[in-house]
Amino acid sequence: MSALAPTPSFEAPPQREAVSARPAAAQPPTGIWRTGLVATLAWGGLGVLTLAWPNKPIGFSDWAFTEEFGIAALAVAVLLLAVALLGARAGQIGRRLRPAGQWLVAAPLLLALWELLTAKLGLLPPPFFAPPQSLIDVVAEDWSRLGLSTAHSLRLLANGLVFGALVGFLTGVWIGWSRVAGYWVHPLLRFLGPVPASALLPLAFFFAPSSYSAAVFLVALATFFPVAVLTWSGVAAVPKSYYDVARTLGASEWFLVLRVAIPAALPQVFVGLFMGLGASFSVLVTAEMMGVKAGLGWYLQWAQGWAAYANMYAALLVMAALCSGLITLLFTVRDRVLSWQKGTVKW
Repeated sequence: MSALAPTPSFEAPPQREAVSARPAAAQPPTGIWRTGLVATLAWGGLGVLTLAWPNKPIGFSDWAFTEEFGIAALAVAVLLLAVALLGARAGQIGRRLRPAGQWLVAAPLLLALWELLTAKLGLLPPPFFAPPQSLIDVVAEDWSRLGLSTAHSLRLLANGLVFGALVGFLTGVWIGWSRVAGYWVHPLLRFLGPVPASALLPLAFFFAPSSYSAAVFLVALATFFPVAVLTWSGVAAVPKSYYDVARTLGASEWFLVLRVAIPAALPQVFVGLFMGLGASFSVLVTAEMMGVKAGLGWYLQWAQGWAAYANMYAALLVMAALCSGLITLLFTVRDRVLSWQKGTVKW
């Protein structure tokens, strides 16, 4: 009788430890924040420079709020020192400040250079160049006019932006979906769309019933073209297989437009809104300089006429902050609307 073959073993093989593909959870910062210490020295140096070095008297320029500016810089230095020494115990404030550590070092260095070239050494002649503390003077003395101009610009921008984006979105969907619209409207859009909206400024003020309506039209026109073109591009680029699957399930034409074409084109739509926002903001300032009686563009022209260059710089900073805030708001809305495409939209 032959020997029996060994009975095969059915025991499960030893399992390897599962390797997680997820990155390790971010650990809270511990120890002293060294970049914060460097930022503390930079802000402290700015404060000492501003307070200890007297301003150079040039002509009629007498820079007010110099002492307040120096004290504010020292206060920032004390705050950063506390956050740097506390480390992880600084809590939410420390976690928010750490990513901006290098900017917290660069900002006081740039302000110190600005202070040296203007108030301390007078290398940049007044009144064309003003030191940083002059911006505090503008806010303290002329905050009502500057705030009113900002509110008027926001109202004008909102009216033109909403109207232009809505018409551009509808036009883009129409061109991308309808062959008739693509044949007749698309060539006109490509021919007339690239014309700068500011080039139509004389015609807009001639035909419009008021300067405000002309400014709204120009802002809307600047927004319309990029939104329409990129919406059309997004709708036209939707794969035909999406429509075939929806038709197989019994979808109507309106369903295909509203639930297939438009959602698939939304990333391109937001790119068009981003481009339209920048174009509309530049046209807004130009339109306000020409005929509107209030707004940041009007404020710039008024400040230049009175040689109030510190006011002009303050208005430019407000414009930069306003445009940056609107772009941030647009990105926030985009992230909420396109949450289903998280990770695919990179801009």
